[in-house]
Amino acid sequence: MSTMITEVYDAFIAAGAPEDKAKAAARALADYDSRFNRLDHDLALIKAEITVLKWMLGFVLAGIVSLVFKAFG
Repeated sequence: MSTMITEVYDAFIAAGAPEDKAKAAARALADYDSRFNRLDHDLALIKAEITVLKWMLGFVLAGIVSLVFKAFG
């Protein structure tokens, strides 16, 4: 059984929605919320990896530039 956001359920009931539809909507919103939290976490990991790759690329380019200056300078 999936989780349900009780505040959303209570708001739907207060708005006059049928109980079964209010439960289904609250469960659907809880599923979307968990998916977005997972997506935010995955994006944070990707951003961290990109930062590391940028630093690595910077060091490689600096090494190449220094070798070019040494060869032709």
